[in-house]
Amino acid sequence: MHQPEPDGRLRVLHLTQPVDGGVPRVVKDLARAQLAAGLHVTVACPAGPLAGDLRALGAQVRHWAATRSPGPSLAGEVRRLVRLLDEVRPDLVHAHSAKAGLAGRLAVRGRIPTVFQPHAWSFEAVDGVMAALALTWERFGARWADRLVCVSEAERATGVRAGIAGRWSVVPNGVDPERFHPACVDTVRAGLLPGADPAAPLVVCVGRLCRQKGQDVLLAAWPDIERRVPGARLVLVGDGPDAERLRSRAPESVLFTGAVDDAVPWYQAADLVVLPSRWEGMALVPLEALACGRPVVVTEVDGARESVPPALASRCLVPAENPAALAGAVAGLLLDPLLRESLGHQGRRHVLSTHDVRRTAEAVADVYRELLTTTHGARVAPTECRESIHS
Repeated sequence: MHQPEPDGRLRVLHLTQPVDGGVPRVVKDLARAQLAAGLHVTVACPAGPLAGDLRALGAQVRHWAATRSPGPSLAGEVRRLVRLLDEVRPDLVHAHSAKAGLAGRLAVRGRIPTVFQPHAWSFEAVDGVMAALALTWERFGARWADRLVCVSEAERATGVRAGIAGRWSVVPNGVDPERFHPACVDTVRAGLLPGADPAAPLVVCVGRLCRQKGQDVLLAAWPDIERRVPGARLVLVGDGPDAERLRSRAPESVLFTGAVDDAVPWYQAADLVVLPSRWEGMALVPLEALACGRPVVVTEVDGARESVPPALASRCLVPAENPAALAGAVAGLLLDPLLRESLGHQGRRHVLSTHDVRRTAEAVADVYRELLTTTHGARVAPTECRESIHS
């Protein structure tokens, strides 16, 4: 292990390939908390808005050119990280998501205490041969992670069932309740949708426009929703590889915002927030929406399920890839404003009590403290020795 900074600060290096969506939001929240705690924080990531946000917080940022998927560029990405490690000389490396987890562990190979946080397993995102290769890598690469940090108990259980052996910590995602808070719906909506009917029911879906997030399923359900709730509007907030395909099949009642700097006003303006994902690690969108006092409908998949308090499950969870069930749940809530209000209040109380980002940051800090005071680390320990940190 490298020595701390002369002033006693520990050097943490975060690695991330995604620069938009949920993963960079987690990285920013951790960087903010760790800087406030006095750590020296460096983040290696590709170019994009994340870098500017991190610099504004006071973090050091190193450019790391990396593609989203593994391929011929991997060898160069690993070499660049090896050079970066020699320059930054971190005491601990925290790799986020599949690509950074792959390249980061190949670059470090156990020489520095390493945390890997999958944010949903790589083998869930692909099929066939690619899924088999991803699973083989995750089983092998676990030996180079001193701790596997999962954002939900379901994500950990999926890894265990898949035969990934390691020391586990479960640290649920958190959100900042001071940033994500209720606001006057009419006022916010008037600013976002000038000239629109303020009484028209508004459904908002926030997320990267890609197969994982299931916006295609929501669009398949939308005609049924419109039939049951005349005048309803849908807003898809975000951008991604499926943007053009989704636009081509969307009716006039669907608005695409593209990428936005801040999704908070869209949560606050919504009557209902929907996340029709096919898989998740632990979805941030439901937590952010609930923190804003807005009810949600999410698909009952690992990770997303744990974002919803049990008391809301019967109204807020639907099967994945089932447009009919999704339409029924969304239309039912749009037609019941008193129930929506009650669910929103219950949801915010749940987030305040169990998903405050400060609790998440402290749980991660506990993992760091343990690793940095362990002489030999905890590589390839039995799964039964896992540690779960529940908010």
